[in-house]
Amino acid sequence: MNVLVSGGAGYIGSHTSHQLVEAGHNVTVVDNLYSGYSWAVPESADFHQIDVGNIDAISDLLKHNNIEAVLHFAGYIVVPESVANPIKYYNNNVVASCRLIEACHVHGISSFIFSSSAAVYGNATTSPVPETQTPNPITPYGRTKLAIEWMLQDLSNSAPHNSPMRHVSLRYFNVAGARVSGGLGQATANATHLIKVACEAADGSRNGVSIFGTDYDTPDGTCIRDYIHVDDLAAAHVDALNYLSSGGASCTLNCGYGRGFSVREVLNVVHRVSGKSFPVTETSRRAGDPAQVVADNTRIREVLDWQPQYDDLELICRTALDWEASYSSG
Repeated sequence: MNVLVSGGAGYIGSHTSHQLVEAGHNVTVVDNLYSGYSWAVPESADFHQIDVGNIDAISDLLKHNNIEAVLHFAGYIVVPESVANPIKYYNNNVVASCRLIEACHVHGISSFIFSSSAAVYGNATTSPVPETQTPNPITPYGRTKLAIEWMLQDLSNSAPHNSPMRHVSLRYFNVAGARVSGGLGQATANATHLIKVACEAADGSRNGVSIFGTDYDTPDGTCIRDYIHVDDLAAAHVDALNYLSSGGASCTLNCGYGRGFSVREVLNVVHRVSGKSFPVTETSRRAGDPAQVVADNTRIREVLDWQPQYDDLELICRTALDWEASYSSG
């Protein structure tokens, strides 16, 4: 199948692009390289350094490369930055996505897979949280993701009046780790994700790690998250593409393992796996951090027959550490 991957030079998009190529698909990658790297794009992919909001350039690619499906990863992802600069996030995440979706609609793209987020839940009232939980995002980042979900739902619901574009919105929980086979990992500058930050500290490229809040209503007072290996998340996108290609209906699915670990637990694992000590500083809560977010993954297992292979926090941390060691050494 001819597929277009927006943000395919970024962390999750590049891992998915490699798996798509390995599954036999013809991959076109578009990325403005704001936080991505051209070296992360598969060699066989057709790479274009353009912005997804450039509707004319996207339209030309959709037509010229006979694109049949689109996987949309491109977007800003730093939650505290979204709180400080919401307009930046609405412009890039919502406005640019609207233009991409419009181009797909005009060109008759039938399958669209969207990189959403568990941030749409906000302070979830249940744990694990199911997709039926009413979304209540507490940050601009989460609201931009929900706005795009709504956009796709509205377009799907307009099918009696328009050519149908079916979609799968995957609500990611906390993505971490690096490609198990090696050679690919998270290279995002100034990353804020805990496992990435902790591995950089263990590798010596950061001075230490901050724990943002120790007074949450959790067993050890620190936030609890559901950490998913990036290879399993990438595989979920390939599964979603197969599902839509087989005529599957539009849906929204959680993508996590269904169990959580606290910040302290993650840091203990990184300490143990790396064999390195690094400074840990306790500080005040960070804007936009709910106490606990863990996925109910029942639906994704049933709908996509998703079968994760790397549900192991120690393995996630080990692959991330191996990547940091290879990346920092050049």
